[in-house]
Amino acid sequence: MLRDLASGRDAQAEAALDVIASAAPEVLLLLDIDWDLGGAGLAALRDRLAEHGLDYPHAVALRPNSGLPSGIDLDGNGAADEARDALGYGRFTGDSGLALLSMRPLGPPRDLSGVRWSARSAAVAVLPEAAHPVVPLATTAQWVVPMGDVTLVTMAAGTPVFDGPEDRNGKRTADELAFVAELAGGATLPIVLGRANVDPRDGDGPRAAIRALLGHPALQDPAPRGAGGGGAGHAGDPALDTVAWDGPGPLRVDYVLPARALAVRDAGIVWPAPGDPLAETVAAAGSGRLVWVDIALP
Repeated sequence: MLRDLASGRDAQAEAALDVIASAAPEVLLLLDIDWDLGGAGLAALRDRLAEHGLDYPHAVALRPNSGLPSGIDLDGNGAADEARDALGYGRFTGDSGLALLSMRPLGPPRDLSGVRWSARSAAVAVLPEAAHPVVPLATTAQWVVPMGDVTLVTMAAGTPVFDGPEDRNGKRTADELAFVAELAGGATLPIVLGRANVDPRDGDGPRAAIRALLGHPALQDPAPRGAGGGGAGHAGDPALDTVAWDGPGPLRVDYVLPARALAVRDAGIVWPAPGDPLAETVAAAGSGRLVWVDIALP
């Protein structure tokens, strides 16, 4: 999680910037970045990254669905103006959006954030009927962005918990991941990157959906590894974990999945072992860990 990196020089923001600088990625997808209409926050963030030696002249940061009022009581508690009633969970318009930064030129993005859930799946029936023509599939945002000969397909699926027995969040997450898989299948040299919010072996959520994406015939899973992770009683390989959450514990929920036709030179997760000089910085940066893949681009 990399929230409000440009808002001040607090310890968490500084640690997050140091982690990014340690990886020095050419392309960077940031999660939980608040969107503003004039782009002032993103501009300040790019300035801060430049102070760390990272220049990102190309960026995509479109308005997310998170926090946009739906005007409908989606959770049935009698109120229609709460965070859970927004088109995607959020306390205000632009809450917890995405930002894609690149040292390489980016083509015009296809913003598919407005595709309605009802146009994609009958699972929308878990919502009130009045919401069917209103609520989009994407909880946060869904972009397809050309970058030279490859196509970046963002992923920012919703959290598949914090609902009831109707499993509305889990069903929406599953449909979001299925949409990402479809977009990857129709793209030229796709690179899927972002958060699925589902671990293929541990935690709650639609595991079949993430397993289907990981096994997509157009994609490969480089299985980046770090030295951290490992939840009590978990079945998955702890080296693959990408978050350190309270409650469910460490899980693998963030992914970079290049096209099978692309050569992967290396991959990893910035999660050092205890005692490593960077370990305290990574822990101070928040619960998420930076996932990186070195790809030989055409």
